[in-house]
Amino acid sequence: MIRFSNCKINIGLYVVQKRTDGYHNLATIFVPLPLYDVIEVIPSKQVVLHIHHQKIPGDKKDNTILKAYHLLAHKYHLQPVQFDLLKNIPAGAGLGAGSANGAYTLQLLNDYFSLQISKKELGSLAASLGSDCPFFIENQPCYATQKGDDLAPIHIDFSNYTLVLVNPGIHIATPWAFSNITPKIPKYDLLNAIKEPIHQWKNSIFNDFEEAVFTQYPSIKNIKETLYNLGAIYASLSGTGSTVYGFFDKNRVPNFLFPSHYWVKEIHL
Repeated sequence: MIRFSNCKINIGLYVVQKRTDGYHNLATIFVPLPLYDVIEVIPSKQVVLHIHHQKIPGDKKDNTILKAYHLLAHKYHLQPVQFDLLKNIPAGAGLGAGSANGAYTLQLLNDYFSLQISKKELGSLAASLGSDCPFFIENQPCYATQKGDDLAPIHIDFSNYTLVLVNPGIHIATPWAFSNITPKIPKYDLLNAIKEPIHQWKNSIFNDFEEAVFTQYPSIKNIKETLYNLGAIYASLSGTGSTVYGFFDKNRVPNFLFPSHYWVKEIHL
């Protein structure tokens, strides 16, 4: 059985407050993207995860796919399975692909073992895997607050734009990114700002992680500047980085001359 696990961008990302549980209260807008990793599950004598195409830094046992399996196995006494992950989306890129893998594994195992877990319960289980994971159960544009797991669906019309993603192949660890942030109340209300025309977002929608990431990695800052120089209407770092995206008029998308090892995608939402 196979599932296609998509990713997301953040439009605006504010770190509002440090919580007593060690997490942070956020304000952001998640937008799902039609770019996919592929997860397959087959019978096996032992639980195993094979990762193909791209490497993922860190210990494999910490992968959200295995965490999702063990979370359900503990509760539902699942038989062992083999997972094969075709990793197409860069890790540590601010696109939430790892969180999506975990959320989609919950849904995949729910169907594979006929567990009949409700969508609401899947969302609660996903929250125990990571703050971004519940979003991928909803998988529609959402205004997210609290840890990023309090979700309110919203409508945004992107039909007149082409989205361009640029990733330079730099892996940014989320703990490092948060360690370089000072929480603060944003100057502009994100839910109001997102309702303004997209050409006004440059002046009112920001990502709090840009200052630290751009200082540490000037090449990522250069990507954002290049996108604006090429005519982007709005450009931003996604999540904690390292991917930068730009919205272009769908009839005025330029040719991009980024280094050959950069991961560059054009998307019509």
